[in-house]
Amino acid sequence: MPLEVVNSKVVKTTLAQGQNVLARKGAMLYYTGDVRFVPHSMGGSAAGMPSLGGVAGMAGRMMSGEHVSMMAAEGQGEVFYGHAGLYVEVIHLDGSSLLTVEADRLLAHDGYLQTSVVALTSQGGVRGAVRGAMTGQGLFTTQLSGQGTVAVLSHGGAIPLEVGPQRPHVVVDPQAYVCHIGNIQVDISANVGWRDAVGRGSGEAMQLKMTGMGTVWVQASEQKF
Repeated sequence: MPLEVVNSKVVKTTLAQGQNVLARKGAMLYYTGDVRFVPHSMGGSAAGMPSLGGVAGMAGRMMSGEHVSMMAAEGQGEVFYGHAGLYVEVIHLDGSSLLTVEADRLLAHDGYLQTSVVALTSQGGVRGAVRGAMTGQGLFTTQLSGQGTVAVLSHGGAIPLEVGPQRPHVVVDPQAYVCHIGNIQVDISANVGWRDAVGRGSGEAMQLKMTGMGTVWVQASEQKF
């Protein structure tokens, strides 16, 4: 039941009994077969009651304007997804690493993947919060784990960049950052000169510095959603 690329802006899944796929509300383009759609509760199964942690995560997202409603597709058939003509990348998780992605960039994922809402302050304190403000994440981000596939959105397509021994750090424009996987530390990096201080700089004074081991996806645009 993995998500499959149809073209650069559409993905599909083939459902069987006992399986489901979660996708952002309104992302379904069309389907064939006997498929039903059920609202998904954060921290629980489709139509299930959320856990206390799920409720806290949902409340935090709603306060920061980041909550994205999800729907579970169940039954038998094929379902096709896309959103606003944005480009779609399918990322395969092998169970060894977490995928960290902004909620509004998450299109769909296999229902058996585990998801959690993480406060960016837990990933660097105040600097984590500053990073969230720079990328548009606010105070929370989403992490997915397990074995399966995840479809993420981008403007103009996304480029995977390996971070590791051959490339010990990658510096990314905050508006171009999409997501990352692996043991990657994300920190803010300032490159401020006199022209920036007086408002005549390039607009790229603040950057995200990625170090560690893993992959970071960067979109081919600085346009926000």
